[in-house]
Amino acid sequence: MSVRKTAIKLADGRDLFYFDDTEEYVTGQKTRRTDDPRPLGDRFAPVEVDGELKPVTAPTMRRDPLTGEWIPMATHRMNRTFLPPADANPFAPARPGAAFSDGEIPDTDYDVVVFENRFPSLMTVPGQTDEVTYLDGLPLYETRPAAGRCEVICFGPKLEENLVDMGHKRMRTVIEAWADRTYELEQLPGIKQVYCFENHGKEIGVTLHHPHGQIYAYPYVTPRTQMMLTQATPYRAETGRNLVKDVLEAELASGRRIIDETEHWVLFVPGAAKWPVQMQLMPKRDVGALYELTPAERDDLAGIYLKMLAAGDKFFVEADGKNIPLPYISGWHQAPVGEHRADLRLHLDFFSILRSPGKLKYLAGSESGMAAWISDTTPEKIADRLREVYGK
Repeated sequence: MSVRKTAIKLADGRDLFYFDDTEEYVTGQKTRRTDDPRPLGDRFAPVEVDGELKPVTAPTMRRDPLTGEWIPMATHRMNRTFLPPADANPFAPARPGAAFSDGEIPDTDYDVVVFENRFPSLMTVPGQTDEVTYLDGLPLYETRPAAGRCEVICFGPKLEENLVDMGHKRMRTVIEAWADRTYELEQLPGIKQVYCFENHGKEIGVTLHHPHGQIYAYPYVTPRTQMMLTQATPYRAETGRNLVKDVLEAELASGRRIIDETEHWVLFVPGAAKWPVQMQLMPKRDVGALYELTPAERDDLAGIYLKMLAAGDKFFVEADGKNIPLPYISGWHQAPVGEHRADLRLHLDFFSILRSPGKLKYLAGSESGMAAWISDTTPEKIADRLREVYGK
């Protein structure tokens, strides 16, 4: 797979990366636009507050003393772009001939593009030290800068397309971009974990319908990963084995919930699935992060990933037999940076909150209040339906 990466700076200093799979750009016959003509100020320039210039500060986060969770306080995101009309889509390519538009991509076309989020939940400010202070001077309430990084990945230039429409070649480029960005972000000071994910569908809460995903580099180990480590770390200490790998082996031994198995990957419904539609995708080889995948594993992943998305869109049907596009979250769990890296293993979790046509699974008292999940179905029923529609 030949992909060319071109790095540029946007007008306010944010990074943008073109990932091109079109031959004339891969070979260098053509190049992408590298300047950004928008009149945007430096995002780290001092800002005026009550008539006085103040230095820009990073979003902050506070540690919940009862759970140990870090909670970023990203108040500036209240004013982020929300469901813009098609002719004001900030992820669309620039309009040919226009002096500039307030879109994020300077070129009039692109294949895949990644850029720093203009409204990030996590942001590292140059010169700001990542040190713990205490809210109201109380030692129980630790605060720190939310010194991570948030990036957006646009899968293609057309608003009306999705990854399934774009096909294997484009999916393969997206995988290259995920791998590249994961590796680069893991090298940043203080980063503990990188998460590549896609929110898809208005029911999920998507605020921009352009086909895109996000990549978060966290300055802490996320609560979900910490929960897995509480199981996986002692398991490895006692058995010498990786718990995630043994989950895969158990599913293969059962076979009851397997949706697809290829040379390098296994797709299945987890035995304790809690969402109305849920699948997990795991490599057969022990891999910690996306950038560790071989070219053959990446090629194989592109095919099975697209089949997974297509099956999701056929899971529910209208009364007239028409397929219902599935709202979903698809996210890559990668091993954390540091001492516990060997305790976990790369895997994808794909799930939907749609429990039946026109009905969502609401996270009410037990789920939201106590994180005590109650499933409305069984993993075996989910697997049976997915096998009915998979590959058709």
